[in-house]
Amino acid sequence: MQIYRGIAASPGVAMGEAMIMDHEGFRIPRRFVVDDAVNDELRRLHVAIEEVADEIARNRDTVAEQLGDQYGAIFSAHLQMLRDQQLQQQLETLIRQHHHSPEYAVSTTLRRYAKVFHELESDNLVERAQDIFDIEKSLLAKLLGHRREEISHLKTPTIVLAHALTPSEVASLDPRYVLAFSTETGGPGGHSAILAQGLEIPAVVGIGSFLTDLSGGDLVIIDGDHGTVTIDPDEKTLQRYQQEVEVHRAREIQLAELCELPAETIDQEPVHLAANIEFPHEVQASLRRGADGIGLYRTEFLYLASNREPTEEEHYQAYAHVVRSMKQRPVVIRTLDLGADKMGQVPHGEEERNPFLGLRSIRLALQNLPLFRVQLRAILRASSLGPVQVMFPLVATLEQLRQARTILDEVMHDLRQEGIDYDSNLPVGMMVEVPSAVMVIDRLLDEVDFISIGTNDLIQYALAVDRSNKDVAELYQASDPGVLRLIERSIQAANDARIPASVCGQMSGMPRYIPLLLGMGLRGFSVPPSSIPEVKRICRSVTISQCKEIADQAMSMEDAQQINQFLTRELRKIAPELVA
Repeated sequence: MQIYRGIAASPGVAMGEAMIMDHEGFRIPRRFVVDDAVNDELRRLHVAIEEVADEIARNRDTVAEQLGDQYGAIFSAHLQMLRDQQLQQQLETLIRQHHHSPEYAVSTTLRRYAKVFHELESDNLVERAQDIFDIEKSLLAKLLGHRREEISHLKTPTIVLAHALTPSEVASLDPRYVLAFSTETGGPGGHSAILAQGLEIPAVVGIGSFLTDLSGGDLVIIDGDHGTVTIDPDEKTLQRYQQEVEVHRAREIQLAELCELPAETIDQEPVHLAANIEFPHEVQASLRRGADGIGLYRTEFLYLASNREPTEEEHYQAYAHVVRSMKQRPVVIRTLDLGADKMGQVPHGEEERNPFLGLRSIRLALQNLPLFRVQLRAILRASSLGPVQVMFPLVATLEQLRQARTILDEVMHDLRQEGIDYDSNLPVGMMVEVPSAVMVIDRLLDEVDFISIGTNDLIQYALAVDRSNKDVAELYQASDPGVLRLIERSIQAANDARIPASVCGQMSGMPRYIPLLLGMGLRGFSVPPSSIPEVKRICRSVTISQCKEIADQAMSMEDAQQINQFLTRELRKIAPELVA
């Protein structure tokens, strides 16, 4: 049994067979071979070895003829490794005595060899590890008949393990078959983590190098609550996690009883509790859990789902589905919040060296007006179907906000000229997620109908921490005193101006922060659908005066760790079952 610690990116626990994405999508079965089939499986192995050996020999001869013997020697080394008697004996032992499939025997044995080479100090020997991976892939291709499974086309439940998963890859995951995933890279506030929460897929990221230590088909436990990945758990650990899964289910059933009840405090202070969604199908989960509306409809999936920009009709159909399904509950649609690096807008031959500081979000929209207008037209058309609100992301200056509003006014004029219906009183809001916006929040509030505090980016920019970088993940702290003061200032300014404010970042769905935010004066939360019952449970278990006392004490503390410990102790008093 091996346990790896990473960053808890999406809550929940899942157990299943591993699918390692650096196998180029090979699905390696860990099936056991019956006695009668052992000889057939051994023959399959030897046929695969001979076919790969023939390919390597042909490559060796071709390269030697064209480039010289010194280059052909590369393939000679591959052939020598493949023909190694000790290797073949170990493979045969796993099949004959342990009854493993040839695929699993190949992956397990060669990855063990590769790990030894990888850990040696010699650069030349480390490179041999890659040679072993090449041999492994060639053998698997023969054994599996060149079959590969794209993660978007899986048809049986699995745990996906990868060096990294892009937001578009995560967006394509089917929660019915991808039970959980874990990656070597990534941070807690990255887009992949956010998408995993939307899909309700447990995830642990930022583990560091670990893929060479396991094989496809290994039994894996992903603990998205505590940020651990367990490989080949022993019986005691397996039983413990099975019990934990049952506890999760029991708690969900208990919390489900709150879905029909209002989100209000003990002293009857109403709280607007909305859902963050990534995909239209999440509407049903939001309604089922008692959401008051959609507080953040992220629209990036429309751009990530294909290699082209979506049409106005594609935008409209997605928005219309959500608006109709919400049945007159408000829907806040955020305009595009991707970087130029994800949109293919970076000029050929260049790259975004600092994507989070580059051409992204409202900046990208204002520099690509045809793209911006298409989305705004679709949002306005959808506003004729129900209470829609539009929200601009990453606004850093008053000028940016005014530019965005001017484009919106122009699109409204065009639709009016074309006789197309829309809500002429469409509420317009902005995300508060840049420190500069907080510093001029009083000016910005004069220009909007509502604000939503995006804590994911606000933490990143306030603390100068890349939220997708595992090496600085420990510095990414929502409870940092500087961050809390930016949030408090924004809430107080909005309350003074009588402008509705909500928090829609990950912080708003984390139980320990709910009393603190209520104590700061917040009365609007937008959280992943799965977090709605927990947030409602806390709201219905506190008074506003109690929350103000918690906020006053937290704001007097000096560091994030002290604040976190204090908030956890307070949560244990309020809702002990929600404390991990």
